[in-house]
Amino acid sequence: MSNLTLMENKKLERLLEMSDGYVLNFSNRTFENFIAESVGIEIYFRDYKDLPSTSKANLMRAFWKHENNYHVGKLLTDIFEKWSELKNYSSPDYPSDECKKIAYRLLESAPVPELEVIQAISGESDFEALAKSVRESIERNEPENGLDQLHTYLVKYFRFKCSELDITVDKKKPLHSLVGEYIKALKKKGLIESTMTERILKSSISILESFSYVRNNQSYAHDNQVLNYHESLLIFGHVTSSIRFIESLKQCNSVEKVEGIDDIQF
Repeated sequence: MSNLTLMENKKLERLLEMSDGYVLNFSNRTFENFIAESVGIEIYFRDYKDLPSTSKANLMRAFWKHENNYHVGKLLTDIFEKWSELKNYSSPDYPSDECKKIAYRLLESAPVPELEVIQAISGESDFEALAKSVRESIERNEPENGLDQLHTYLVKYFRFKCSELDITVDKKKPLHSLVGEYIKALKKKGLIESTMTERILKSSISILESFSYVRNNQSYAHDNQVLNYHESLLIFGHVTSSIRFIESLKQCNSVEKVEGIDDIQF
């Protein structure tokens, strides 16, 4: 459930004009479709308890009460981004900064930081579908269900990153070996300046070798007893922070060096 405060609820209800059972200019159909596209939830089939009616306003209130912070923040953010299409003639021209801050607060409290870095980067449709599936396992707050797909994502991700640096990789090469080749190339090209940064990155080699064990023996890749929720979150968090740093090297490329590790979160 989200941790919206009573005051935040009131501000959002006022902005979304929910007093008469409606939500902005949504019809039942557009309301259902928008929520499904935003967070993958079929709102009219959700089993919310003690719902006085299935008006759009009541469904939105139940959504805020029962769904997690990430889903609530994501839906609000998507509504605000489409504000000009969704507002009524009586609505303000723009959503208030106060309400935007509420949505951002909820998004920032997501169980895995920087989840948005899990993106397809090669333009392949299957890569995009894989990235989406990985993100959705966190958005549903079910990291343990996405471990095998996260591993597959990382293999594809590092194969692509190696190809960017003209590293020839065998498709049979395991994940930790791909990472080792990539880090070696980064060092050779002068993209890593500090020894400590290099050591942190190299520590990921053994960590990802262990991830291969988790994938094979503690995920739904096979008929396994799946790793527990909290350790699964830890793995996701390590992966997203590592990818964020690697992607930051694109920006550093223009200045040729990474000038420290103060912003790395491992």
